[in-house]
Parts: sequence; structure tokens; C-alpha cells
Amino acid sequence: QVQLQESGPGLLKPSQTLSLTCTVSGGSKITDYYFWGWIRQSPGKGLEWMGAIDAGGSIFYRPSLKSRTSISRDTSKNQFYLQLSSVTPEDTAVYYCARGQHLEVRRTADADDWGQGIQVTVSS
Repeated sequence: QVQLQESGPGLLKPSQTLSLTCTVSGGSKITDYYFWGWIRQSPGKGLEWMGAIDAGGSIFYRPSLKSRTSISRDTSKNQFYLQLSSVTPEDTAVYYCARGQHLEVRRTADADDWGQGIQVTVSS
């Protein structure tokens, strides 16, 4: 049973860079043929797909966030990462990592497996 676990800081100040790690365990490798994505949900809003990395290491970004987002991975650690620069209070959200067959995740059903999510708050 694959498990995904997000980790990182829960509180940032405006203009800082958010760095999150998704650790994958349970027998699945991030080189398996899935999209490994980052999705967030702000209070009162729906899921927002931020980007993903595929099995071969190709990276895809949400166009509106591309200038501030960086996704990478470390196959030796079976981890993939999200960096979001110049955060503002509007970046306050629960951030999820997920595995699935769909590149863009708009609904829960678009991904096969999800991490539990990590609350990130941006506040001065």
C-alpha cells in the first residue's frame, strides 16, 4: 500500500519561500509510471493543482504559478519536493502530494493516492 507523507514548515512570513517534501513509501517508487503532483486547497476553495513530475522526471506547472514554483525529486530518497517563492497570505492552504494517472488534478478522484496534507499558513 503506497503511502505519501508531506513535511515542511507550517508557518511562514510573507516573501519567504515555502519548501515541502513528499516522502513516498509502501513499495512504490517515484520512478513508477504515475504523475507525482502537488495540489493545494485554500480555505473555502476547491482543489488547485500546482504542478507535477512524471516518472521520467519531466516537470509540469500550473501556468499561473509557474514563475514562483519549482518541483524536483531525489530518486535515491524516494522523495519529491515543492518550492513556492515569494509567498503571500493568499498562499495559505492545505498542501497535498498525490500520485495518479492524470496530470492535472481538479478533483479528489483525479488522483489514486493522497498524502494526509499539511497546513501552511502565511502570516506576518
